Amino acid sequence: MAENYKGIEYETILAWVEDGIGYLQFNRPKAFNAVNYKLLIEATEALNLYSNDPDIKVIIVCGNENAFAAGADLKAVSGYNAFEARDFLDKVHQCMFALEDNHKPTVAAVRGLALGGGLETVMACDIHIMADNCTLGLPEINLGIFPGAGGTQRMPRITSLNIAKQYIMTGDFFDAATAYRIGLANVVVPADEVMGQALKFAKKLAKKSPLALREAKNAINNSMNCDIKAGCRAEQIAWSMLFSSEDQKEGMAAFLEGRKAEFKGK
Repeated sequence: MAENYKGIEYETILAWVEDGIGYLQFNRPKAFNAVNYKLLIEATEALNLYSNDPDIKVIIVCGNENAFAAGADLKAVSGYNAFEARDFLDKVHQCMFALEDNHKPTVAAVRGLALGGGLETVMACDIHIMADNCTLGLPEINLGIFPGAGGTQRMPRITSLNIAKQYIMTGDFFDAATAYRIGLANVVVPADEVMGQALKFAKKLAKKSPLALREAKNAINNSMNCDIKAGCRAEQIAWSMLFSSEDQKEGMAAFLEGRKAEFKGK
């Protein structure tokens, strides 16, 4: 593993960069990477730094072999009053939107457990690579609550309304094969291949125009929040703006000249 990103030492995550790929690894192994305040603050900070770093092209988000993340740290949150719970979710949503709105494509590399807020974190990422031994679920209903990190909003958009209701309202666990069938996983591979497959995706994306990727991601995300005509107007503006970029000139020239494009993000 490379050195800490910008020399920053975090308590609950690991952050490093290799060959233009920014890695964010949840690092509370004894707690199965359960989410607490510190992790949310540190992950949000790292993601925002990555988003604004022109040397980083793609972000890989991962846990360890046993767990991507096991949801909220119940020892920390169980005693919250209503106002403390709301403040906690403020930090949760800041982290989720630091993923979803990140200027860079995000690839979730999921091994082991991804439960509750852990699975909701996966849903906030752009590409989902899952191990065939994953245990997934949104079990919050069994605690007298329901998913609060965007699961009730993102799961119906990614899968379907009835599938989201099934797993949110029952709290049932499911496996990676089911995740693939319902559209929640892009690729399912053996556990020891997850990081390699995530890196393969990241390297492919890193060769694309950073500007075009950013605008495409924005347009796709925007489609979930507006009607098709408004979405197409926003798409039209973003698409047209790219014609003022060097990347667009390089991409089309390279195609016409029969060579590979070399994008610079300008």
